[in-house]
Amino acid sequence: MTDFAVAISDKMDYIEVILPTLLSGAWVTTKLFVLTLILSLPLGLVIALASISKIAPFRWISKLYIWIFRGTPLMLQLFFFYFFIPIGMGIALSAFATSVLTFVLNYAAYFAEIYRGGIESIDRGQYEAAKSLGLSKSQTMFGIILPQTIKRIMPAISNEAIVLVKDTALAFSISVAELLKAANSAMNRDQDVTAFVLAALMYLAMTFVLTVISDALEYKYSKHEVQDHDKKKPLIHRLLAKEASHGR
Repeated sequence: MTDFAVAISDKMDYIEVILPTLLSGAWVTTKLFVLTLILSLPLGLVIALASISKIAPFRWISKLYIWIFRGTPLMLQLFFFYFFIPIGMGIALSAFATSVLTFVLNYAAYFAEIYRGGIESIDRGQYEAAKSLGLSKSQTMFGIILPQTIKRIMPAISNEAIVLVKDTALAFSISVAELLKAANSAMNRDQDVTAFVLAALMYLAMTFVLTVISDALEYKYSKHEVQDHDKKKPLIHRLLAKEASHGR
């Protein structure tokens, strides 16, 4: 057996040794990603609605929240909550729970701005039309405005989700046993960069899956628009047309 073949065999044996640890770290990364996304998306919507509310204190609080979490580094926020919660509040949270809390609060601020931009991009005439149909403000927002908003902001949401996958590596700074920490531990122990190469491939695989899912969702929202002229119209226009036909 040649030296090259021996080296390849040794490398494959080494990969088999470190792979379970890396997969365990990837699972922690996946859990952190999923929990953050599930919790921050609805929280971001609540903050966005507060930021455009006619109630001034709601607007001020939401804008202050967004300013703080968008204006300070995520790693600093991780350190703050990791040390402040047990010391300042006397509540013991695990490093993973602290990471989830911090990521949710941080990403909710970014999602809130995405939601707000999407909501404000909708033609104001649709609010007036909904009012003329007797729809309440909540019916207008959740039945007319938000469905159109979701379609418009899907690319931005998808982009933030991909960024989130990479940002989960910051949890390494407070000793969460995620993918980067697992790779770094193997590197420090064995002085071999193979773990980092495998970790990079795993991150690429995760972002690839997210890209495929986001492309599929964008296609799902837009596939009927070219074929059917009536479906191009906002829902409120179709409701108005239906109301007019009933009036005859």
